[in-house]
Amino acid sequence: MTTSMPQIKFSRRKLMRLAMSAVALPTLPRMACAESYPARPVRIMLGFPPGTTPDVTARLIGPPLSERLGQQFIVENRTGAGGNIATEFVVKAEPDGYTLLLVTLANAVNATLYGSLNFNFLSDIAPVASIMRTPLVMEVNPAVPARSVAEFIAYAKGNPGKINMASGGPGTPQHLAGELFMMMTGTEMVHVPNQAGNAMTDVIGGQVQVIFNPISTSLPFIRQGKLRALAVTSASRVRTLPDIPTVAEFVPGYEASGWYGIGAPRKTPAEIVEKLNSDIGTALSEAATMARFADLDAETVQMSPAGFGKFLSEETQKWGKVVKAANIKID
Repeated sequence: MTTSMPQIKFSRRKLMRLAMSAVALPTLPRMACAESYPARPVRIMLGFPPGTTPDVTARLIGPPLSERLGQQFIVENRTGAGGNIATEFVVKAEPDGYTLLLVTLANAVNATLYGSLNFNFLSDIAPVASIMRTPLVMEVNPAVPARSVAEFIAYAKGNPGKINMASGGPGTPQHLAGELFMMMTGTEMVHVPNQAGNAMTDVIGGQVQVIFNPISTSLPFIRQGKLRALAVTSASRVRTLPDIPTVAEFVPGYEASGWYGIGAPRKTPAEIVEKLNSDIGTALSEAATMARFADLDAETVQMSPAGFGKFLSEETQKWGKVVKAANIKID
C-alpha cells in the first residue's frame, strides 16, 4: 500500500510573494551591514606628515563625519614613499569600511612614477568620494623680466636651459605642474628639487627663478612683493587672487590642481561606499565646512563613487604621460 504526499496549493499571489522574498534574502545582511555602519571608530590613513595640506584636509572632513555617523573618524599619518606606505596599508586592510585612505594627486602620479609597487592603485582602491581641489600659483622672483605668462614664455624661449624651476622634489605637484607647462609651451627649464622644504626660500633669494606652488603658502610672499604671481593653474580664476589670470588663458587646455578624496580597500561593500559618499557630500555642503576649505583656497567638489573613479583614471593617465615624457623615475 502506498501513501501519497498531500498536495499543497498556493494562490498565484502567494507564490509571487514567496518568490520575491527569496530574491530579497541575500541582500538583507548587506543592508543590515550598511545600516549598522559604523559600529566602531573609523581610521583615515594618509601618507603625509601632520600640518601638510593632506593632513589638514583629512582633519577637516573627519569631525563632520563623526557628528553625522556617531563614531570617531581618526586620522593616522603613515608617511613615506610619497604616500605609498599608507596606500599599501589600506590595500591590505579588511574591506569593511573601517580603514579608509585619503586619496591625493600623488596616488595618480605614483602609479607611473615608481618602477614597482605592491599594488595597483586603480584596481585595489575603491573610489568613495571626492573632497576638494586646490590650484597652484605660478610665481617668479621679482628680478625675472616677465609680468605675464606670455612674457615669461618669450623670456624662457630666449634663454633655453637658463631658468631654474624649484620644487619640493621629483614627482611632486610643483614639479609636474612645471613639466606640464614646459611640454605645452615648448620651453626648457632646469628642475631644481629641494626636498629639505626650502624651495620657496630659494625663489625668494633669487637662486631659482620660478615655482608652481600652493596658493595658501605663497599668498603672504605675493602680498609682501617678495614673489610675483603670474597665473594660477586652475581652470578658472580664484577668489583670493581675482586679478591673476589662469595659465590656460595663455596656454589653452593647461590645468594642474592638487585634489583630495576618500578611497577604501577593494571589495568594500557597495552599500558602505554609498553611505560614506552620501555623508561626505552632506558634510561638504555645510556652510561651516565650505568656509574652512575656502580658507585653504580650496573648492569643495562632490562626485559619485563612479564619477570619482572616472576622475582618478583620467588623472592617472594624464600625469602618467607627463612622467614618461619628462623621464621622471623613482625606484
